Amino acid sequence: MKEVNVNEVPAGAQFIDVRERDEYAEAHAEGTVNLPLSEFTTLADQIDPDQPAYIICRSGGRSAQAAEYLEQARGWDNAINVLGGTLEWIEKDLPTVRPAGE
Repeated sequence: MKEVNVNEVPAGAQFIDVRERDEYAEAHAEGTVNLPLSEFTTLADQIDPDQPAYIICRSGGRSAQAAEYLEQARGWDNAINVLGGTLEWIEKDLPTVRPAGE
C-alpha cells in the first residue's frame, strides 16, 4: 500500500476521510469527503477509481484498512494512506474545517 505524510497530499486531490460522521463533524482536513469506514464497502462506489484516492482517518489505522480494502477487494493500485491522520494534519496547522465558533 502506498503511503504519504500529511504534507504530501496534493491540493485538489481526491481526499477521503473514513472517520465516523461525529468525528468528522468535530474537525476535518479541508477538501475531504466523509465516507465512514463502518459504511465504506457500500460508499466506495463514490470514489473515482481512475484518480488517486488519498485516505485519512484519526491517526492512520482505519485509513490503512480502507486503502487495503480498495486494493484487495477492488483491485485498485492508487489508494494512498495518509500517515498520522487528522491528528497530525491539525498538529501541522494544515487547512482544517471546524464548526462555526471554534
